[in-house]
Parts: sequence; structure tokens; C-alpha cells
Amino acid sequence: MKNTKQRASSGQWPGFLVYMLSGAACALVFMHSMTVRGQTDTLLPLLLMIPFLLASMVIQTILHEGGHLLFGALTGYRFISFRIFQFMWVMEKGKLRFRRMHLAGTAGQCLMGPPDLKNGTIPFRLYNYGGAILNLASAIVFLALSFLCAPASLLRVFLLFLTIIGVSFALLNGLPLPSGDVTNDGQNVQDMSRHPEAVRAFWISMKVNEALSKGMRTRDMPAEWFTVPSPDAMNSPLTAFLGALACSRLMDEEKFQEADALMERTLSEASGLTGLHRGLMVCDRMYLEAIGENRPEQLKALRSKEQEKMIKSMASYPSVLRTQYACALLSDRDPEKAAEFRRQFEKAAAVYPFPQEIESERALIALADEKAGHPGAQTEQEG
Repeated sequence: MKNTKQRASSGQWPGFLVYMLSGAACALVFMHSMTVRGQTDTLLPLLLMIPFLLASMVIQTILHEGGHLLFGALTGYRFISFRIFQFMWVMEKGKLRFRRMHLAGTAGQCLMGPPDLKNGTIPFRLYNYGGAILNLASAIVFLALSFLCAPASLLRVFLLFLTIIGVSFALLNGLPLPSGDVTNDGQNVQDMSRHPEAVRAFWISMKVNEALSKGMRTRDMPAEWFTVPSPDAMNSPLTAFLGALACSRLMDEEKFQEADALMERTLSEASGLTGLHRGLMVCDRMYLEAIGENRPEQLKALRSKEQEKMIKSMASYPSVLRTQYACALLSDRDPEKAAEFRRQFEKAAAVYPFPQEIESERALIALADEKAGHPGAQTEQEG
């Protein structure tokens, strides 16, 4: 755990530096434009800089995820979903649907079904680097176009902003910079290049996403996808994720004692487990404690400051809301608080991209209701 935090901390400094330098570069571009125009009033230009910066980030995010889509398609991957911020288009049983989902630590995500494994590997470099490639390529195009504009024009300023943000996105995603919460594209490539078993782990994670898009629950997927790696293998972030998937499958199968034991072991042994997956796993342990022995001291230990921060960042995620609901109902014994979490859950469930996961979460909510002597999740849903 300590080593994981140290690696995350060391990876955050280069990323922070890139953000600072790109922000400074954008400010210099704006100041230069003002100087050329001979403008002395700085308030309006500085206010205009904010929408320019935000628009540049949105455009480069779209281009980044488009790069994954393009290079994935060129190397044999199949479309599953395309998300920009919380707006998501997902292929559900052969039909493209609009959904909403927030995933902390990510501005977007393009998921694709992988080609079959051949000799234990798949073409993973272009798919992972595709976003950074398109960010960098677009930055070159935007820079070239800026030279066609008048030196003091706002269009040139905007094009230069697009150039700066494009380069920064390419660096932030292309270089292996661990943040602790999620892995970036460069880290995925590094992981798979160093650890052959990580390639299979990456393939399995993509196959699970593809199966979810086809309406399967994890309990119905091939059991061999959920084999728990050895402790040594879980030094790799991608391989450690297989441990998290195995825990999720046990939760879906309602094998709670096995799930809790495996989660406890995974949290202590999987040094490569990202902060996000670690936090979601602790959420599941909080739920199991609430519907089980319901020990206040154990729940307090699980609800650390780091865990509270994760819960806040993933406040609209179904499994987090399910846990919050169970804890409010059974541990806090606060029906009004529980009802509010239930309302938030239903709101999130209505737009969540994978309805079969919601089916699983409803079953877990029903168990909490049964434990509390509540009328039941299914009755409320029908009402």
C-alpha cells in the first residue's frame, strides 16, 4: 500500500509540471496577443481566456478518444462505447444508446472489444497510443493553421491554445505517469511491454466490457476470465485489476464470505491496484459489513479519509450509492438519509450504460432491505 502511494506521488509531479507549463504557455500567448493589439484593458481578454481554454480541452478530449477509436478499428478492435466527460454512447445488444456515467480521474474513455489472442498477445500499442498520436498530430495542424491568421487575431490565439493543449494531452497520456487513481495509456503500454501476463489481463478486461455491452452479468461470463493472479503478478496494475474483477463476480454470485476474504487479501497483496479500484472494493466491504455483523468500529476503519474522498468523487456511481444506502439504513438507522440515497440511485440507474449491473445492484439493495425489515427494493421500484 505504501509503495503504491509512493509511486503515485512520484508520477504526479511530472503531470503537475505539464499542467503548469501549458497554463503558463496559454497565458503568454494571450498576453502577446494583447501587446500586439496595443490593448491596455486586461479584464475582458482574461475572461475570454477561460472559455478558450475550456473549449480547447473539450476538443482535444474528443480528438483523444477519437484517436483510440480510429487506431483501434485499424488494428481489429470492435466499438463498445465512447464517453466524453459523463456523456456516453454505448453499443447495447447491437444498438447505439445514449447514456451517462461519471468515472473519477477520466475526462473520457473509448472502449472497444479486442481481437482474439494470438500466441498470447494482441496489437495493444496503437490502440493505447492512438489518443496521444491524434492529440499530437492535431496540434501540428492547429499550429500550421495559426500562421495563416493575423498575429493579433483571436482565431490565432484559439488555434495556439488548441496546439498547447494538444501537446500537453499527448504528454500526459503518452508518458507512463501513474496518478494512483487510474492508469494512463502510456502506463498500460509499459505494463504490457514488461509483463506478458498483463496483455492477457488487458484482453480480459476488454472482453468483460464487451460482454457487459451484450447484456451479460459477470456471474454468467466464462469462469476462466476471473482467475485470481498470484500476489507477485498483481504488482502490475492491469493484472491486479483481474483480482478486482474476481471480487466483483463473487459479489454478483452473492458468495459474500468468499468475496470479503478475497477483497481483504487483494487489498493487502495487490500493490498494483489503482486507487479507484481499491476504493470501490472497500465500498463493497463496507456494504458486506453493514448487512453482516454491522460493527461500528469496523465501518469506521473502512471509512477512512481517503475512502471518503473516493466516495465523494464517485458519488453518482451505482455501487457507491448502494453501499451508502445500506450503511444509512442498517448502520446509521436513518430512513430519511437512506431514502435520499435510494432516490439518487434510481436517478443514476435510469441513465447507466449497463442495465445488467443495475439488476445486480438492485438485488444487493433488496438484501439490505430484507435485513432492515424494509418493504423491499422491488416494491419501491414498482411503485
